[in-house]
Amino acid sequence: MAQKNRILRNIFRFTGFWTSMRLAVNGIAYLFVYHRNMRIIFLCGITAALAGIYLRLRGIELAALCISVTLVFIAEIFNTAVEIMLDMTTRKYHTLVKLVKDISAAVVLVASVNSVAVGVIIFLPRIIAKLKALAAGI
Repeated sequence: MAQKNRILRNIFRFTGFWTSMRLAVNGIAYLFVYHRNMRIIFLCGITAALAGIYLRLRGIELAALCISVTLVFIAEIFNTAVEIMLDMTTRKYHTLVKLVKDISAAVVLVASVNSVAVGVIIFLPRIIAKLKALAAGI
């Protein structure tokens, strides 16, 4: 009975949750302070979201935009984690370490290209329509 109560107490304990949240926020803060690419990704994401609101994108379009930007964030976070872990393991140059870092960076590149493609598909028709409307009004 005591074992069961201890298990239930640990399942519904919130102090571990808040500690985890604090550590996650610390990790994100570290990325923003020390990694320029994270700040660039953030600014691009905010710009895309504001442009989406200005151009009155539909909900599904905004969702696609948010998902693609979030994928770039996730890829950059994992890329940074992999690079830091590899830097901890060795200080010497190693071909396999370089290969793993290159592959990790390639994930960010693929996610970024995807995000740009989603942005072009969503924004280009609306931008062209706005430009035509401006030209017709002149």
